[in-house]
Amino acid sequence: SYFASMANLKDLFLLNPKYRHLNHGSFGACPKPIFEDYQRWQLALERDPVDFFVNKGNEQLQRSKEALAKYINCNPDDLVYTTNPTYAINIIAKSLDLKEGDEVLATDQEYGALDRTWKYYCKKAGAKYVQQTIQLPIVSKEQMIEDFFAGYTENTKAIFISQITSMTALIFPVKEICERAKSLGLLTIVDGAHVPGHIPLNLAELEADIYTGACHKWMMTPKGSSFLYAKPEVQNDFDPVIISWGYDAEFPGKSKFLDYHQLQGTRDYSAFLTIPASIDFMEQYDWWEVSSKAKALLRKNYPVLCDLFGAKPLCPVTDEFLGQIASVPLPIDDPMPLKKELFDKYKIEIPVFKLRNQVYLRLSTQAYVSQEDVDALIEALKEIKEKTSI
Repeated sequence: SYFASMANLKDLFLLNPKYRHLNHGSFGACPKPIFEDYQRWQLALERDPVDFFVNKGNEQLQRSKEALAKYINCNPDDLVYTTNPTYAINIIAKSLDLKEGDEVLATDQEYGALDRTWKYYCKKAGAKYVQQTIQLPIVSKEQMIEDFFAGYTENTKAIFISQITSMTALIFPVKEICERAKSLGLLTIVDGAHVPGHIPLNLAELEADIYTGACHKWMMTPKGSSFLYAKPEVQNDFDPVIISWGYDAEFPGKSKFLDYHQLQGTRDYSAFLTIPASIDFMEQYDWWEVSSKAKALLRKNYPVLCDLFGAKPLCPVTDEFLGQIASVPLPIDDPMPLKKELFDKYKIEIPVFKLRNQVYLRLSTQAYVSQEDVDALIEALKEIKEKTSI
């Protein structure tokens, strides 16, 4: 194992050099060796489509799941691949046995697509989706936990919480929250879209009944590569989103969970098969060290960006609350003009968005992001600020 410089690592990515890419968090970015592995699987599928779908592909799917299971510390048979975490949570929300008056407790900082998912299925059941306010800035782990459980009532049946939030980019103390929720007899459902490859994940230690993560973000696999984990005791509680050959299977496999959710009609699942290549790539380039440097870059620059707008960081600037993404509160009402100007004029790809009534700019640091890139962002923001009186 060896560590290459950040400049050399940048050359391993396929990103368009015309732009400064400061938005790894949204869709990730795939390095060339992993993308080449992806194309090898696609070619293998097209050369022998029948043999691939009937035989070889299933063997490779198992090999991929075994590699992922080792990486996140769980049983490979407790995992199924999904194209994205939204699909995974739809499996859960659609089948959750909610009665009228039941409550699902979440925070006010969950991913918008999943807020919509829970609202839809809760409304259908006559249940309530509780978006508990988490005070910002966060002052301590203990305060955040108290904020969350202030939303608990005798009607609460399940919790749904992000381990790393998408919009506010905060690491929540999910291990402690799940432990407390389990002591209250609640089902624990965790959105870990931003977690694998970003911060260490150990599912054997986490009291999550259900966990979903994206591999195409911080594990850098091609797009459409995510997983759903379920503890064995809850696996049979969820119907497939799509009824296919695994439902009422003529030749049942290892479990109903796998039959129901693993293979659903004809689709190119080559992206799922790149997980071993992703893990090999990260081992080869000592990726936790790369990640550590990217996190240090973020912690160095986050207060500077906040100061630029007279804003406070959303949390203590430590690795307890921050990984490789951070959100800066901005004193503007409409995010779109700023996002557009940064992209069109300054060639900077970075998200600017609104959550509740607050606009944020979210910075991601990855191997291909340098201090020079962040300096270019700071200078662009200074220019825009002087011109528009932000």
